[in-house]
Amino acid sequence: MSENQGVKGLVLVVEDERAISDLLRMYLTREGFGVHVATTGPDGLSYARTLHPAAIILDVGLPGMDGTEVCRQLRNDGDWTPVLFCTARDEEVDRILGLELGADDYITKPFSPREVVARVKSVVRRAQHAASAPGPVVIGKVELDPVTRRVEANGSPISLTATEFDLLAHLMDNPGRVFSRDQLLSEVWGYAAVVGTRTVDVHVAQVRAKLGDFDVIRTVRGVGYSAEEPQ
Repeated sequence: MSENQGVKGLVLVVEDERAISDLLRMYLTREGFGVHVATTGPDGLSYARTLHPAAIILDVGLPGMDGTEVCRQLRNDGDWTPVLFCTARDEEVDRILGLELGADDYITKPFSPREVVARVKSVVRRAQHAASAPGPVVIGKVELDPVTRRVEANGSPISLTATEFDLLAHLMDNPGRVFSRDQLLSEVWGYAAVVGTRTVDVHVAQVRAKLGDFDVIRTVRGVGYSAEEPQ
């Protein structure tokens, strides 16, 4: 069953447990989001491609196609809609795999629906905020445009997830300033460090891998990260 787009945008919930999807629908609707629910991996992938949601809450253990494969196919399509994985798995290796596949956040069951809504609001707000952002920022060979949400390294386009983009943008908007991992979790992700600072390290590693030889992120040992002109 589909809802309207909602005041704050449409959230696609891909979850085969009816009690969970109904709970998420209720809380998201209260916050002004429209909600569409899919119960299988193939349906979730199809709706993601046709409905163009503002964000996707994606269960990992889905019938027909698991959530990691849904995310993989979306990213291969060049679709960087914010994805929040939702799963009963709580091992660090599973969280890291989800992030490496291009997920923007990772939520483990049982969860607080209020926390899920807060994280959805955070990723959607960051994407919408870009519309009023200033012009492009350039450090070294990397150019980042917050309005079009495009990144180029030495003239070549770089595909980043919503969270990877926001992380790089936050660092590049403050060149030379060193941010701790806790600061980045608070200022980029929008919530306290309950998920662990390893999340920041994984995202930084992903951005660096995509920038390759033109990486502008510097590690300040024992402190955190900054964006600086390569030496």
